[in-house]
Amino acid sequence: MNIREEAKKMKLDAPILAASSNEQRNEALRLIKEALMARKEEIFAANAQDCEAAKENGIASAVMKRLVFNDAKLSDVCKGIDQLCSLPDPIGRILLRRELDEGLVLERVSVPIGVIGVIFEARPDAMVQISTLCIKSGNCAILKGGKETAKTNRTLFGIIHEAAVQAGLPESCLLQAELHNEIDELLQCEKDVDLLIPRGSNQFVQYIMNNTKIPVMGHADGICHIYVDKDVDEEMAFKVIIDAKTQYTAACNAVETLLIHRDLASVFLPRLARALFRAGVRIRGTQEAEDFIARSPETAAEAETIEIMGEDDFRTEYLDLIVSIKVVADVEEAIDHINRYGSHHTDSILTRDDAAAGRFLQMVDSAGVYRNCSTRFADGFRYGFGAEVGISTSKLHARGPVGLEGLVTYKYLLRGDGQIVGDYASGRSTFHFKDLDIPGK
Repeated sequence: MNIREEAKKMKLDAPILAASSNEQRNEALRLIKEALMARKEEIFAANAQDCEAAKENGIASAVMKRLVFNDAKLSDVCKGIDQLCSLPDPIGRILLRRELDEGLVLERVSVPIGVIGVIFEARPDAMVQISTLCIKSGNCAILKGGKETAKTNRTLFGIIHEAAVQAGLPESCLLQAELHNEIDELLQCEKDVDLLIPRGSNQFVQYIMNNTKIPVMGHADGICHIYVDKDVDEEMAFKVIIDAKTQYTAACNAVETLLIHRDLASVFLPRLARALFRAGVRIRGTQEAEDFIARSPETAAEAETIEIMGEDDFRTEYLDLIVSIKVVADVEEAIDHINRYGSHHTDSILTRDDAAAGRFLQMVDSAGVYRNCSTRFADGFRYGFGAEVGISTSKLHARGPVGLEGLVTYKYLLRGDGQIVGDYASGRSTFHFKDLDIPGK
């Protein structure tokens, strides 16, 4: 398959998909859900082959969890499709309506981005989430999933594409790239592909950014923090931290670094260490953090397993049952550490102190900043977006979990009656700029 030629066709057909009705795109989503449910055994059989091959190739356990597509994953993606169907049409929303002069009316209207290339890690559920989000938002999509789930992705894509075309959407609304060299072809399609969204390792994302002229949206790292303030409900803190670290360790929103207020550390840190050890989490930390844990008779022996860290080690994303711990003087030091060593993804403060929480929420420069809850909530499905194509740490366009709103842009429509700029430049006519009511608001 020639990706460049296919991308050219997509670019020409993108306006057709953009002009489709919300009802037609929702019908495509409903047909996709029905087909996924009806052909689930076919999907599970393909996934079993992928998982068996991954085991034989010695894939890490943290990655193996991502590869599995079972009844639970199927149920989740179907719930996501239902959410998408229930959301209003993101296309054609009038964002601004202004009369520049009598008979000269300007509108800013939401439109799809156009053709999006999404290169994602070996997670079959991502194939469903990304393709359905692109359909709902009226974007054509070129999809390249991880090689570890090639059979599952091929099966899923075939089912999804068939259902979309059955609903009357153009044949070129979706395209699957399967070969590794097709990624490099895709990177050269700057005239026909409007946006790239890479999901994967830091090294992979940096490669994409450095080897294309196409705009890239996404994040390279997920170095998420939880800061435990001195005024905290300790039992709540244990529950939140264990969830953020262990609920799904391979996710980019799993916590990687814990910052503990020094006034709390002598009692809280040994108790936290015990909870982490019981959950199978290995601890790396500063010498000070290790000292607090070693002083407690209940954790002294296990403290010997703690690896002492230097400051630069805090730039590490584990995606595994490992966590970094540092003791800090106060919320200001926690904020400074996060802004210095974090990846601007998702960070949380655990505290009963409204002033400390307010300072943290305002000053931490991340896409998601939380109070008294797990970093694992950084997810488009949990935000009610239906799903996400990824999480962006960019400050241009979309930020955080990228759902429908992140997949549309806007254009200006100006309707007149023969007006010319010369009349305004000469003073024969003047602008009066009157904002008009937007229909439906």
